Amino acid sequence: MVATAKLPSRFGDFSIAAFANSIDHKEHVAVVKGEVRGRANVPVRLHSECLTGDVLGSYRCDCRDQLEAALSYIGRQERGIVLYLRQEGRGIGLINKIRAYALQDSGLDTVEANHALGFPDDARDYTVAAEMLKALGVNSIQLLSNNPRKLEGLRDHGIVIVRRVPLVQPPNEHNRRYLETKARKSGHLIEPDALLLAATG
Repeated sequence: MVATAKLPSRFGDFSIAAFANSIDHKEHVAVVKGEVRGRANVPVRLHSECLTGDVLGSYRCDCRDQLEAALSYIGRQERGIVLYLRQEGRGIGLINKIRAYALQDSGLDTVEANHALGFPDDARDYTVAAEMLKALGVNSIQLLSNNPRKLEGLRDHGIVIVRRVPLVQPPNEHNRRYLETKARKSGHLIEPDALLLAATG
């Protein structure tokens, strides 16, 4: 942790902590609500950077919806953390993500597009996230996620997860196939039938 500051926001009053590391050599941040050091059952969201969704409001994914839902949820709690991780495109980088978009425009799904570019469907690593949580001094967490790989990745590095909090967002006409692929091919804990009901209900 190399710098901290207050971060008042539309989602609540937070602090922000900037991290440098020698593992991936990227700068990551923790957005923190309340006192988390020495606390148990701290709500935590691991959010991977998504320029197109988070900043530009793309409908191709649910990233911005998930980020805002997590910040809103944690903003209402006594304490919590959002780790904003510089892992664009599930770890393949921005340029390769745009290349994957082009392949999706030609008919491939997200997993097929990544494989066509020579990448796994998800190239992210959660070592740095675990080290950030250790530096923040949390004893145990509640993880806001639909992705079992995040739970496994954190537990593999000694983070105690007491429960998973689902973070399923309603689909739109542009990201429904993306969400279905997450569920069917990447093991995300999203019921495909629930996506259909959300779209038609």
